[in-house]
Amino acid sequence: MKPVERSTYRVAVRVGVTAFAAMMVFALASGIAHTAIGADVTPAVQSAKDVRGASPYIEIKNEPAARLIVDSPLPDLLDQGVVWIQWRVENVHILPVFGRGALNASPRIGHLHVHVDDLPWWWADPSNVNTIDLAGMPPGPHKILIELVNANHEVFPGQSKTVAFVVPKGARSHSH
Repeated sequence: MKPVERSTYRVAVRVGVTAFAAMMVFALASGIAHTAIGADVTPAVQSAKDVRGASPYIEIKNEPAARLIVDSPLPDLLDQGVVWIQWRVENVHILPVFGRGALNASPRIGHLHVHVDDLPWWWADPSNVNTIDLAGMPPGPHKILIELVNANHEVFPGQSKTVAFVVPKGARSHSH
């Protein structure tokens, strides 16, 4: 091979390798991969039931226990006296339905009770927004008790979580 032919050959190989790499990136980005034997494989898609739980139209036999999961407060606005606590539940639908008559609903329904700093009052949250939002909390230590309760305001066994946090000294008042 002459020197000109060799450099042309190298350029052609590099272009070919680059084109092959680009096609592989495109194939992977489009969600299709080829196995060693050439079969197409697509990523598994979770069903609606997998993500959202059971349909409200079908009674659930032997429902698993209700479960409350609570995160630590988000730090974003604590220095302004704003507390955001994210939460989620499993095996219960959060709805504004109350009373003994709703205790036999399936899938089961409930809501949250939120208590602040051992004060004598609390509030019921049937919104399913997934974040408790408190503003105007003064500097110092605080605790929030979050209870997952049934439609008759009875705590599901073991489903109370206390979140302790400190609003920093010198916290600015949050205004909208």
